Amino acid sequence: MVVSSSPPGTPPPASPSQGPAPAGPPQVRSIKCPACGATIPVRSFSHAVTIVCESCHSILDAQDPGLKIMQQFKVVAGEDRPLIPLGARGKIRGTLYEVIGFMRRTIVVEDISYDWHEYLLFNPYQGFRYLTEYQGHWNDITLCKVLPSISSKLSAEMNYLGEEYHHFQTADAITAFVLGEFPWQVRVGGQAAVTDYVHPPRVLSSERDDKEVTWSIGEYTAGTDIWKAFNLPGDPPEAIGVYENQPSPIGAATRAIWLTCAWFVVALIAMLFVVVATAKEAPAFSASYQFYTNYPPSEPSFVTDVFQLEGRTSNVQLTTTANVHNNWIYLNFALINQDTGEAWDFGRQVSYYTGYDDGYWSEGSTVDRVVVPSVPSGNYYLRIEPESDRGRGTIQYSVNVRRDVPVMGFFGIAFLALIIPAAFIAWRYLSFEHMRWQESDHPPASASSLLKIGDDS
Repeated sequence: MVVSSSPPGTPPPASPSQGPAPAGPPQVRSIKCPACGATIPVRSFSHAVTIVCESCHSILDAQDPGLKIMQQFKVVAGEDRPLIPLGARGKIRGTLYEVIGFMRRTIVVEDISYDWHEYLLFNPYQGFRYLTEYQGHWNDITLCKVLPSISSKLSAEMNYLGEEYHHFQTADAITAFVLGEFPWQVRVGGQAAVTDYVHPPRVLSSERDDKEVTWSIGEYTAGTDIWKAFNLPGDPPEAIGVYENQPSPIGAATRAIWLTCAWFVVALIAMLFVVVATAKEAPAFSASYQFYTNYPPSEPSFVTDVFQLEGRTSNVQLTTTANVHNNWIYLNFALINQDTGEAWDFGRQVSYYTGYDDGYWSEGSTVDRVVVPSVPSGNYYLRIEPESDRGRGTIQYSVNVRRDVPVMGFFGIAFLALIIPAAFIAWRYLSFEHMRWQESDHPPASASSLLKIGDDS
């Protein structure tokens, strides 16, 4: 189950400074926890509504002069250690932010809990933004600048700044752990309904509690970019599975590849029409013969009359037709140039069998065709040597030679060479989308549904 959420509540905007901003954030002040006396840094100044003591895990009302204790919660040792520590500073889209809050949130689906983490970032001149992490997948999140609208096409889609977002899932999210400070009242056990709509690499999220609805927009971000921004040691956790708004590694190229493939197929069909239209298919030789299998063996080979192949160098098609039935004949051919002695040797078999075995069956054919490529013009004859089983009667066969015939096999191979790579890429794309959407509230029913969503995205 893949999960994501927008940050809870709508934090007040940071007050812009008058004049140019200083080089870095103002210095952090601190307070003392009324429960345990520990020193707690305050990084967001007057924007802090609740502050969590890291020592005793008391949630304090930062707006109360006496720092009223709103809640205390227990923590299992070693749990929920932030991957980006509180106080860490890093540049996001060219602006320096400081990590001031951290929380773990969870949903339960079919008695299975799914957890993710949220990091609250603050810049005194730009305000707040958020990072979320689930199984190594990260999103950079900000609050929506305008209210999304319901798409006119389907109620399960939302429109934000001209982009269509498809409903991915709706779930009740529970706040299970908090640390740091927040510009809203945060409590462990707090619950909100979270709905995600995706348009990879972006995710549009709404979060509804008993007071308000908050909309946010997130963009998928590589863990390596987060590590680089905050200058963190080691490597980020490896991303597991496919995330809801994770961009497909070949998604952008799939349409272009199929469009290119379509253009090449059109060009290939045009070439086929040209070849068929310009092929002469000129008859050059035709004759019929008999092979007597009942007579004692003798020298069966013979040569045909001389025939002429005219025109430019091109192919020659030799067609053999035989009256075989539950029988076969093998013919050793040699196409020989009378003037130069150059020869093309090849053997062809004509066989045809039928019978009954749980129904009628047949295999083979009484006709065989072979194409000899690139034969120059000139005077030619055929040397033919037939073979077959003895005692099978007389086999009648004919030989027909045509000059310059269209060869379809090349076009079939070229078509497959175009389609197979494109089909493989499409299969990879659909597999990726299937992995994405099988984790949603709308598991894919067919490949066409995935293609539709992919086209809209």
